[in-house]
Amino acid sequence: MLKKKDSSGKHLPRGLEILYEDRDILVVDKPAGLLTVGTEANKFKTAYYILTDYVRKGCLKSRNRIFTVHRLDQWTSGVLIFAKSEDAKYHLQAQWKGTEKKYVAVVYGQFAQKEGMITSYLSENKAYVVHSTTDITEGKLAHTAYKVLKETKQFSLLEIALLTGRKNQIRVHMAEKGHPIVGDRKYGKTNDGYRRLALHSKSISFKHPISGEQMTFEAKVPNYFNTLIDHIHASRVRSQQSTS
Repeated sequence: MLKKKDSSGKHLPRGLEILYEDRDILVVDKPAGLLTVGTEANKFKTAYYILTDYVRKGCLKSRNRIFTVHRLDQWTSGVLIFAKSEDAKYHLQAQWKGTEKKYVAVVYGQFAQKEGMITSYLSENKAYVVHSTTDITEGKLAHTAYKVLKETKQFSLLEIALLTGRKNQIRVHMAEKGHPIVGDRKYGKTNDGYRRLALHSKSISFKHPISGEQMTFEAKVPNYFNTLIDHIHASRVRSQQSTS
């Protein structure tokens, strides 16, 4: 079953939108800039806090709650799943390796191979920076599949299949290949002039944790990406005209 974002979605504070809801799961379209869960410095401006308030309908004494299944980086937008019970959470996480997760990203440069797989062991240092390591006892195996959709001399638009779910995986793999994501101030260029990370969780496909029904949810690519894509297209046209 394919579930696409439409105008019937429920809009919550800070741009969060519910794509689908039943008694077991909540699927949302998280905007860039919103944390998935709280940190020591920010416990309230998060998708988790907003959705907890939503399921409790503003009643602090309510026992209703949600459970984190996975996370998106603060500046990554797109499809994000929460469970509404521990049982649903465990069922979703148990099948996570078989869950299909697709992203779109705009990165710097051109790939010699227009389609391929990036594989490495990822480890996080004391400064919370993730990097590849040859020490398999220190790192966790990570696989990132990519396909180039469009390119110019400056940018490439990619479709990415996240085959494992390591922290900052896509961002690290792209940067270490020499193709950092546009707007990535942690692993890419510290100040490239772009206002947000050009990484979006486009779709997730999984079996419903209780019914077993196959479900696919899609989140429309933000207008910010369309602007970058238009820029890519315009650059390509100018390039073709200059060589004709």
